[in-house]
Amino acid sequence: MNIGVIGLGNMGSGMVDNLMKAGHSLIIHARRPEAAKSFIERGAGWADNPRSLSEVSEMVFTCVSGPKDVESLALGKDGIIEGIKPGGVYIDFSTIPPEVIRKIYEAFKEKGAHVMDAPISGGPPLAWAGKLAVMVGGDEDVFEKCKPVFNVIGDRVSYVGKIGSGCISKNIQVAMLYTYQLLIAECMTVGVKAGVKPVALWRVFRDSVVGTGELWRQTLPDTVFQNRFDPASMPLHLAIKDMDQAIALGREHQVPLNMIGMTLQELLHAFNKGWGEQDVRISMLLEGERAGGVDISIPLEEMEQEGYVSVDKW
Repeated sequence: MNIGVIGLGNMGSGMVDNLMKAGHSLIIHARRPEAAKSFIERGAGWADNPRSLSEVSEMVFTCVSGPKDVESLALGKDGIIEGIKPGGVYIDFSTIPPEVIRKIYEAFKEKGAHVMDAPISGGPPLAWAGKLAVMVGGDEDVFEKCKPVFNVIGDRVSYVGKIGSGCISKNIQVAMLYTYQLLIAECMTVGVKAGVKPVALWRVFRDSVVGTGELWRQTLPDTVFQNRFDPASMPLHLAIKDMDQAIALGREHQVPLNMIGMTLQELLHAFNKGWGEQDVRISMLLEGERAGGVDISIPLEEMEQEGYVSVDKW
């Protein structure tokens, strides 16, 4: 397949490498032509601008820094839209706001071309290994046609919904990641200051319910995703006791625990709603209430399609 790629940074270069290994014919464009040298030596073509690249491509990929770059490449002077043919597909792998890709989608639709947002997660080593997570938004029939190419780039490819859904998923995923990192910093810091070696804490956290992935594979599907909180695996009132002890440890060693303290306040809020004997995961419903009644539960059959196996622990 003839594929045009714009963006040869750490992520884009790894993607191009794997596309070439898979036998696709590539034409590339980058802000720094020297970044393309090694790929051109291997047989890739060069385009002077996005328009000329899209004129000879069945698919066009962009993987660049941000929304202004994407919009300029797609819709600007000598942009992708000026060269793409009816039936052509433009896929952006960048991390951008959903409204930007929706605007691009509508503009390309008028030319009879397709647009998908497909943000990636995993970092440069996984980009070069072809093992990225890819979260794809757009028309599902177009996704199915493009899936073999997505599978060259990543080994965890998900269709997440209509155009913009990939962007939404990536925006929230990175927010979760960076927030989680700050929480790890709090827990590591208080643990080390209280006398535990960092390597021991790393091992404990790595082997715990969060570190092993058990939280996502079993705990949340068993509880909050089914609105199932009784009988409790871990009663809310006991979780509050555990959190009190963590806060006390921070106070004893003069370590500020902002995120842990905020979590305790949420648990206390849930307790004061009369949920003390329910599973601690019931506290996760508070955010949905504040957002106007958002339900984050998932039908059992949909979870089973994703590989969930119910385990009756109670």
